[in-house]
Amino acid sequence: MRATTIHAPYDMRMEDVPEPVAQLPTDAVVRVLRACICGSDLWAYRGESHRRPGQRIGHEFLGVVEETGSGVGTVRRGDLVVAPFMWSDGVCDYCREGLTTSCGHGGFWGSVGYDGGQGEAVRVPFADGTLVQLPKEAASDDRLLSSLLTLSDVLGTGHHAALGAGVRPGATVAVVGDGAVGLCAVLAARRLGAERIIALGRHQVRTDIARRFGATDVVAERGEAAVEAVRELTRGQGAHAVIEAVGTEQSMRTAVDITRDGGAIGFVGVPHGSGTGLDLGVMFDRNIALRGGVAPVRAYIPELLPDVLDGTVDASPVFDMTVGLEGVPDGYKAMDDRSALKVLVTN
Repeated sequence: MRATTIHAPYDMRMEDVPEPVAQLPTDAVVRVLRACICGSDLWAYRGESHRRPGQRIGHEFLGVVEETGSGVGTVRRGDLVVAPFMWSDGVCDYCREGLTTSCGHGGFWGSVGYDGGQGEAVRVPFADGTLVQLPKEAASDDRLLSSLLTLSDVLGTGHHAALGAGVRPGATVAVVGDGAVGLCAVLAARRLGAERIIALGRHQVRTDIARRFGATDVVAERGEAAVEAVRELTRGQGAHAVIEAVGTEQSMRTAVDITRDGGAIGFVGVPHGSGTGLDLGVMFDRNIALRGGVAPVRAYIPELLPDVLDGTVDASPVFDMTVGLEGVPDGYKAMDDRSALKVLVTN
């Protein structure tokens, strides 16, 4: 089959690789219908996170079950399913507590020796704990498929950030970052009842989507100017709930500075150069809470799925470029030069 491999910085290739098979009784094989490229994939693309030459890549996909091991009981051949960006066994202490990303048997798609989502098919370990069944009729609805695909990562990650920030009905929320996760955090904040949502971003195409998703205000400035703008919008106090969806030192400093005393920050931006971005003394003095991390999206899918199916939540506009599998390398280039927000891969 064909799959995306990474060989060196900026060297993405489509190559022939062995067809996956169910190796263990708990495995399933999923034929991929939709996948996508994540902003976090760009760290590997740019050489800022290490990959072995020829390693697979991609962690967001949905598709049709093609084969199951003898121990799989919740899905069967022909089922339409979505996979969260990490697999998990579904039965360990962490999984039962909803922290599926800490599962001792869990792993990340594209890890050495495992399939990546940007290919024709994927072997799924612990299929019962990992895969979520979708209505089969969704396979014929392109828009709905795109919306359902966001359950694999960005929609659940935005929801995780909103929960970490303590978004509640009537709250004022600020979202730092206008990437796909930040935009989905706007959706999540609206879904949770926020009264005012301030989106911080400099790219009008993206902030237009933020407004469509529920943002009431847009701040295009950065750094101190952004802090002043948010303070002006909030009577000098800042936001009750702040979502940090970038991961840099500057974005975290901005998040702290625009948080209202007694407020909270939900952080889901993968930390990148942010080792000195927090002043605990400031956070202590102002009673600012910090909560977030890797989103356990598998635990959120059952809650979010009904709203996606009925159209209450539709994150599909985050996909602004579509490629076939052979076009994945071009998709990486487009996201790297910011001519695309998030690339959908059809198969």
